[in-house]
Amino acid sequence: MTISTIIITKNEEKNIAACIESAKFSNQIIVIDNKSKDKTVEIAKKHGAEVISEIFSDFSKQREEGLKHNRSDWIIYLDADERITPELKNEIEGILKSTNTEGAYKIKRRNFYFGTFQWTFYDNLERLFKKDVIKGWYGKIHESPVIEGSVGSLNNYIDHYSHSDLNSMLAKTIEWSDTEAQIRIDAKHPKMSWWRFPRVMMTSFLNYYIKQKGYKVGTAGIVESMFQSYSTFITYAKLWEMQNKKPI
Repeated sequence: MTISTIIITKNEEKNIAACIESAKFSNQIIVIDNKSKDKTVEIAKKHGAEVISEIFSDFSKQREEGLKHNRSDWIIYLDADERITPELKNEIEGILKSTNTEGAYKIKRRNFYFGTFQWTFYDNLERLFKKDVIKGWYGKIHESPVIEGSVGSLNNYIDHYSHSDLNSMLAKTIEWSDTEAQIRIDAKHPKMSWWRFPRVMMTSFLNYYIKQKGYKVGTAGIVESMFQSYSTFITYAKLWEMQNKKPI
């Protein structure tokens, strides 16, 4: 059995090389790039990836483009700031050799903030698929796969180096806040009132600091939790602005 790794990118020159190198056991590596303005495409090609660079309106369309170029029996999806660990590589290779597998697999994702601080909460994401099981993706930002088949779980991890510094965190918040706000507009979100702001900000903070046990990470935990609360504020402030924008 063969496997392709599909990586979606936009301005990821700092991450793309390490991401590709972690997936070098793949028979095919495809980078679907959303018209990066840095050296992402150049670096990806240098490290042996096939690169398709177009303008995409959302992550789902970007991931679906990768399906069109796949030539393998299996597909694993990565973001540019993710890495396949050696243990996960070995586990996947075992699946490729097996005759008794599920159609898709969830993979646990370890999150690292500011380069080294490992978060205490693991994501569990559907990322490994047989080519005839994955039918597409839906959702503009928090996208999910469309699967027709059974789903299992793997034991090992993808490592996710998210939020490497405050500048990149702020840039991503500003970049995606309009889309996040528009999603809420489309869903007919109730009109924003003053009391909704402290409620959504506190809910976000408590989710990261208490529920996800960010307090165990020390100072980085409080910084990340407060930043998520701030990011939530920006999204809902944009929502308030859209709701109150008067026609010209």
